[in-house]
Amino acid sequence: MSETEFPASGARGLGAVDLRVRVRVPAKVNLALRVAARGDDGYHQLATVFQAVALFDELTAERRRDDAITVTTRGLHAHRVDDDPTNLAVRAAVALRHHFGTTDLGVHLSIDKSIPVAGGMAGGSADAAASLLACSVLWDLDTTPDDLVQLAADIGSDVPFELVGGTALGRGRGGDVMPALARGNYHWVLALSDRGLSTPSVYACFDEQVNAGEVVPLRPDDPDACTALLDALASGDAARVAPLLGNDLQEAACQLRPELREVLAAGTAAGALAGIVSGSGPTCAFLCASQPDAYLVQTVLRSLEQVDETLCVTSPAPGAQLVVS
Repeated sequence: MSETEFPASGARGLGAVDLRVRVRVPAKVNLALRVAARGDDGYHQLATVFQAVALFDELTAERRRDDAITVTTRGLHAHRVDDDPTNLAVRAAVALRHHFGTTDLGVHLSIDKSIPVAGGMAGGSADAAASLLACSVLWDLDTTPDDLVQLAADIGSDVPFELVGGTALGRGRGGDVMPALARGNYHWVLALSDRGLSTPSVYACFDEQVNAGEVVPLRPDDPDACTALLDALASGDAARVAPLLGNDLQEAACQLRPELREVLAAGTAAGALAGIVSGSGPTCAFLCASQPDAYLVQTVLRSLEQVDETLCVTSPAPGAQLVVS
């Protein structure tokens, strides 16, 4: 099995006769997540550093003879995913079809999940990105990577990054993505929970904390919100990166799920350089100095009753990619 780069579909070397297309797409961790107070439009401006990690969902798009767009999900936490029109992968396919005015095209999407659902690692957004790429190829649409990224931004704030992958700075609502330099590889331990955490609930808790003066929100026009972390990533030194990891939503996530504080404390006590809640949680991500250190931290975390599963992964990883077999 070999993998191609995320291509413009007109230059992919696959034709309109293709009946099945597979795409692999990674999970993400927000190395820094700075959040502004909620704006008048109801949204929060962000400054975030995304990094894709080597934990992948795989989506297969198969042609249908009718114009229906359907989905089936299996794998990790699949029972918590709605296989209906609200599924982000379905919404992405519908948006792509609508954009190109090709409403007679149909597809069945099969998703094999390894990324946690409602875990703060962009599992739904990853599947939406995979759907955009897979359907653009399956339907032989004349798209470019920029076309797909623009469509992705209308679907969800994490979806554009899932197409790009690697390391990137996100601004605005997170969808304005600029690739960033990150030298070397980083070793992570992920502590997963079987119980998801609602992103809207975490943001609502964050808003309450801002109104109470308990947290200081991002100043939206701050140009230096993530500069120190980006400099550290360019050095390739995990020890420099670790103290700069941060998440403005972490306190809100911990208020809603107090056991996350115990998980974070246990991971750092076991030797991790740093531990953070990933995105809106509840997944906790621990940066380690080496793979052996990661295995030691994993051994400790997997013994905790608050942790349902642990994974060792590396970063950065590529964004959505066609899988050619």
